[in-house]
Amino acid sequence: MTAKDRFFCADAARTRGDPLAGTAPRGLVWVLVEYRGAWPSNGFDGLDLAPGVKARVWTAAHAVRARILLIRRLARPGPRGPARWAVLHYEPSGAYRQRWGTWAHDEDLAEIADALRSPGRIDPSPVVLVCVHGQHDICCSVRGRPVARALSGRWPDLVWECTHVGGDRFAANVVVVPDGVYYGSLDAPSAIAVVEEHLAGRIHAGRLRGYTDLGPPQQAAVAALLARFGPAGRHDHAVTSSTRDGGIWRLHVASRAPRPAAYDVEVHAERSAPYRLTCHGPAPAPAVAYRVRSIDRA
Repeated sequence: MTAKDRFFCADAARTRGDPLAGTAPRGLVWVLVEYRGAWPSNGFDGLDLAPGVKARVWTAAHAVRARILLIRRLARPGPRGPARWAVLHYEPSGAYRQRWGTWAHDEDLAEIADALRSPGRIDPSPVVLVCVHGQHDICCSVRGRPVARALSGRWPDLVWECTHVGGDRFAANVVVVPDGVYYGSLDAPSAIAVVEEHLAGRIHAGRLRGYTDLGPPQQAAVAALLARFGPAGRHDHAVTSSTRDGGIWRLHVASRAPRPAAYDVEVHAERSAPYRLTCHGPAPAPAVAYRVRSIDRA
């Protein structure tokens, strides 16, 4: 097979026009482990670590539904000194709760289990993650690396490359944590614009996949309000109630931007025809898209 004939899931998703809104996976806690060697296709699970340490970290992370990601700096020359790890907690108040440490030996990573049992200290610095996990999906590498280079050149202290974050077909994917905001289908120029706006407290709908404290229908509702009324801060739209009738959700959203108001948003779940969702997917499968049918002033 030539490169011209090779299937790329991100190209196919863009051709189909797969909607971004409502595709961010749920999550409130992140574990980041800096690993400077080659990344296995299954990330942290594939590392050759002391079994007891790995089990302790995995068990503690599973207990709070934390996502474990490998990270690394895009820097030349390479970083020196011990590698770092972090536990990041999302708080609805907007506070960034973080705990960082270092590790030189496998046993040092056991501290992560203790960190997962505490919220960590307030740290206002966001962490910008760019998925470049080519061993998991080639689109993440092909599309992610140019984005990582561009963002690292602009914000070298904030940006890390990372392993699989979900949604290969939306590469390049960028996640801002602990905010828990997913962006997708980015290239270098759009990534710089998106992150610049995010850091200024203005989230736009255009490249937004969703907020990780919300379910897919709620993510789609917030994105629709951002699209209609313009960019807003991370906590300017709050879903206060949701009801479901089959594949239809009716959500009540309280908004602070652009002015205090409340809206009733109706979201429909639509199942697509089967298609290949990843570059290495064994068989076509349907995807569920969440489409906003109405927005009414409450």
